[in-house]
Amino acid sequence: MQVDRLHLPEVVRLTPRRFSDDRGWFSETYNQRAVDEALGCEVRFVQDNHSRSAKGVLRGLHYQLPPHAQGKLVRVLRGAVLDVAVDIRRSSATFGQWVAVELTEENHAQLWIPAGFAHGFLSLVDGTDVLYKTTDFWAPAAERSIRWDDPDVALPWPKDVAPRLAPKDASAPGISSAELLQ
Repeated sequence: MQVDRLHLPEVVRLTPRRFSDDRGWFSETYNQRAVDEALGCEVRFVQDNHSRSAKGVLRGLHYQLPPHAQGKLVRVLRGAVLDVAVDIRRSSATFGQWVAVELTEENHAQLWIPAGFAHGFLSLVDGTDVLYKTTDFWAPAAERSIRWDDPDVALPWPKDVAPRLAPKDASAPGISSAELLQ
């Protein structure tokens, strides 16, 4: 597995090895020991989520408050997304900073987003399937969002894709007024 530490070192891109021949390919997409070693800590996943999105669907920026804060391991099975993570820990030296990574069915990359980061993605093509593992269960009472186009965060969304949003995402507060992690 290739491990890439990004400019926010807690957010990590993992790319599993792929073995190909004239019959197709094989890849071990998840191995607990390899992920724990890559991240430098033990991670326990409790839930898998799978979404399918049309081009332009923007999901996020979502997170859950403690005690239900979630880490996520995100990958694209089909299609492509611009996947983003924003540090929402007010006490962090990197508060408000972000990482943006293109995840595609061709590059096989996965993105580890630890608890304390808001997560979102923009589907770049029709029929994009995203699968992600979470370290805590969905807890509707703990669920929060920050605005996808908050100028205080200034995410690099593509200008040629008009985002399609859920009502809760369209009305989410900016990072300066959202209920965040300390």
